[in-house]
Amino acid sequence: MALSIAGGEPLFASSDLIILRFLNQALDSIKQNVLKIFASVLCCDLNVDSDIRDDNGLFGDSCPLKTENWFSKKDFDNKGDPQAVFNILDAMLKDSLERLKSMRESISLGRISFTQCTLDLDYTRHIALIKDLCFEGKLGAALWLRRKMIQKGVFPDVLTHNYLVNQLCKTGEMDKADWLIREMIEMGPSPNCATYNTFIKGYCLMNNVDKALYLFSTMTNSGVKPDRVTCNILVHALCKRGLLNDAVKLLEEILGADSDKAASDMITSTILMDGSFRIGNTAQALSHWDEMLEKNTERDVVAYNVLIHGFCLSREINTSYKYFCEMLKLGLPPDVFTYNTLISTLCREGRFDEACYIHSAMSRSEVAPDQITYKMIIQGLCIDGNVLKANDFLLSMLEKSIVPEPLIWNLVINGYARCGDIDNASSIRDKMLAHGVAPNVYTFNALIHAQVKGGNINDAYSLKKQMILSGIFPDVVTYNLLIGAACKLGHIYFALQLYDEMVRRGCEPDIITYTELIRGHCGQGNTKEAEELLVKIQKSGLVVDHVPFQILIKKYCKMREPHLAFYLYQRWLIGDK
Repeated sequence: MALSIAGGEPLFASSDLIILRFLNQALDSIKQNVLKIFASVLCCDLNVDSDIRDDNGLFGDSCPLKTENWFSKKDFDNKGDPQAVFNILDAMLKDSLERLKSMRESISLGRISFTQCTLDLDYTRHIALIKDLCFEGKLGAALWLRRKMIQKGVFPDVLTHNYLVNQLCKTGEMDKADWLIREMIEMGPSPNCATYNTFIKGYCLMNNVDKALYLFSTMTNSGVKPDRVTCNILVHALCKRGLLNDAVKLLEEILGADSDKAASDMITSTILMDGSFRIGNTAQALSHWDEMLEKNTERDVVAYNVLIHGFCLSREINTSYKYFCEMLKLGLPPDVFTYNTLISTLCREGRFDEACYIHSAMSRSEVAPDQITYKMIIQGLCIDGNVLKANDFLLSMLEKSIVPEPLIWNLVINGYARCGDIDNASSIRDKMLAHGVAPNVYTFNALIHAQVKGGNINDAYSLKKQMILSGIFPDVVTYNLLIGAACKLGHIYFALQLYDEMVRRGCEPDIITYTELIRGHCGQGNTKEAEELLVKIQKSGLVVDHVPFQILIKKYCKMREPHLAFYLYQRWLIGDK
């Protein structure tokens, strides 16, 4: 067996060879015994002496048997009976062959059992492998293995197909999911309610509620009855679109007489409550909450989060605090979503001290702040002008081994840039690079803004060159900053060169670009060029605000040409109408 395996032969072929060798050895042994018995009989019948041998050594001491030794005097009266000898030989041979037959059958049955066991193990292993591949996102390999199994006549079960459908829906490959479900309907196994629920949820995640509702209508035609999960998925999708009444009607349609009971279900009630808050119907939302309390429906953290978020949407932060405290009293620990909801609302209202306090309470309660938490606080502090405190939160993230996303770095850099603090802005950029975060166009724009704020037009222009060398192309904000700086310093020709470069690179100028050029021309006394640019703006279809007109009117007033200023003012009024 070992030799056959080492030589690449199948295990079953090796076992067959062993059986054949055993049968040959057994038949050879029987043959020798039969010859010996015949020799003994012949010796007795022919009165051959025991010491006479033939040339092959068949007769002699090696076979000194006589028929007397086989049969007692009592049975045969000391007379040889050759027929009896042959009968015994017949019986012995038949018995041996029967035993060999039984052995062969038992080995064959063992082989069949072993084969079946191997197939079962292969099926289990392949099914487990398909699930693992789905979890790892290796969908192509999972579908390939399924196809190979089907080609061998083995069909994965419905649970395995559900894993595949779920992964396809997660990646947005709805056409492939549809193809897979059609194959299930045609070839088996038949889709179950979980299959349809997964497919419906996939379309809801893609905001294709109409397709999800169509699938719901086809479920019953396929003999699959919708369940509570189907109901909750569709009700949630409709509520997200503000169709609360349609959601309630669908709930009644799916569950019929059990719709009132379903509404008291925690998940369904939470969905309906969230839908009511979204359309601004706080009273309806509270009625769902009160109904949960009356029926002693279990409330979880998600239900409280919906309630707190709803009151934050209506800017009732004190009521949100009330339910936040109620959570703590009931022993329901708030999660990161609860804290982020409160922090977001406080930052929007400019209550940054309270937002920082909630952050500290969050850390004390062992709920780790995430990127969203820090982004909201840092952004709020930078807008408020408190860039130093925002930088402290950035350093706190680094101390906790949380590498900020580029947006957070850019917020702090831009905060320093607004203050004209070039050194700190550059220092944050260096830390950003040290932590392996690549700068983007917004990073360079913030640094250019810092240089422009400090009056360093050459350094700002050098940063633009550095952008291009890094494979990052300047955008309209980059050019507007540089053009504005050049015009402010009186370098109108350099500003026009930047404008030409901007157009050549396919970057469309906006109203700010033209306004800065008008300001530059007016600063150099080129009112004619400034008016031509103003006409160009009006013909381009851009929305013109009051700033370009005010710049020119102020220039004409300084030139003591009030009639030109008045004429321009009238043009502004006509254009405004």
